[in-house]
Amino acid sequence: MYQQYFTEEHNLFREGFRDFLKQEVVPHVDKWEAEGKVDPGIWKKFGDMGYFGIRYPEEYGGMNLDIFYLVIWLEEMQRINSGGFAAAMWAHNYLAMTHLLAEGSEVHKQEYLRKSISGELVGCLCISEPFGGSDVGAMRTIAVKEGDEWVLNGSKTFITNGVYSDYLIVIAKMNVDESPKSMGVFLIDRDTPGVSASKLDKLGWRASDTGEIAFDNVRIPAANLMGDPGKGFYYVMQHFALERLIMGINAHARAEYALEYTLQYMSERTAFGKTIDRFQALRHRVSEMATEVEMCKSFNYQIAANLDKGEYVVKEACMSKLQSTKVADQVIYDCLQFLGGYGYMEEYPLARMWRDSRLGPIGGGTSEILKEIIAKMVIDKKSYKKSAKV
Repeated sequence: MYQQYFTEEHNLFREGFRDFLKQEVVPHVDKWEAEGKVDPGIWKKFGDMGYFGIRYPEEYGGMNLDIFYLVIWLEEMQRINSGGFAAAMWAHNYLAMTHLLAEGSEVHKQEYLRKSISGELVGCLCISEPFGGSDVGAMRTIAVKEGDEWVLNGSKTFITNGVYSDYLIVIAKMNVDESPKSMGVFLIDRDTPGVSASKLDKLGWRASDTGEIAFDNVRIPAANLMGDPGKGFYYVMQHFALERLIMGINAHARAEYALEYTLQYMSERTAFGKTIDRFQALRHRVSEMATEVEMCKSFNYQIAANLDKGEYVVKEACMSKLQSTKVADQVIYDCLQFLGGYGYMEEYPLARMWRDSRLGPIGGGTSEILKEIIAKMVIDKKSYKKSAKV
């Protein structure tokens, strides 16, 4: 059905990546979930295999492949049943590194992007704050210019890779003017004096280190302001579409895996003299779930294809995340129910999957925020386009 998106080369890549994950990641997932962090060595293994360079230019060590290699990369990581591990990988690759590529200077790209692709350095993106998550304009972290440095004060929270990453991409207000949209994108080394982080204890995504970060008179070289001064807000908005599509793809992939696992379980579990996949009530709900997942998957693939053509898919990406995460939550909830008491046991995959899935409608813009963005476009006829300021 999806031959227009995936070639034989794509399929070979999927097989190779799935084998890599089975060998290098799956045996360690439970340990990483318990410890709340991934083993540092896995970053270099990903880098050595080129898995951080899929969508990046060859001149920095990337492979410059089309977006459906990224789709495969995301889908396969959902199959190992560790949302935290997957989040750590894509937050580095498509949050922090996206800003390095788009706004970083050639020096930044040579020193940080190249080493991020190779897995030598790990990054995080710092936007959300304790007093303002989706409301980026309400940001309180501020950078003030002093001579040839910027002095940063404030805090960030819910930051994936926020504790153990090597560098931070920080969005902060600037003292350029009073506009709430006057922000800068700053590149900060983890060991810079004044930077401190503490790990947050989460319901799910437990293999990733999610942190709250404080900045106390952190001095940043002027050269580490990325892009044009004051345009950080616009840079962030431009990249949100990719992040939301990524979360939509993650959602349809984990729902598909949950359904696949549950169908196998149902074909083996017996009650009243027959396997439970013979009961009409369950069969009909499975039909509904499979339909909902397939519709999300098809929609997400089309958005990915349009994004790869250079289209600005703000509305569609918001719809992708809104609907796909909603469907995934319900599908996984029902799959857990179909396993009965075993669904509630940690030794079965649905318990972790249910916890991990719950972050889908929250992270990267809550469903409530996405509904308002979509409403502005559908009802108010607001048009979002690539900003001429960027």
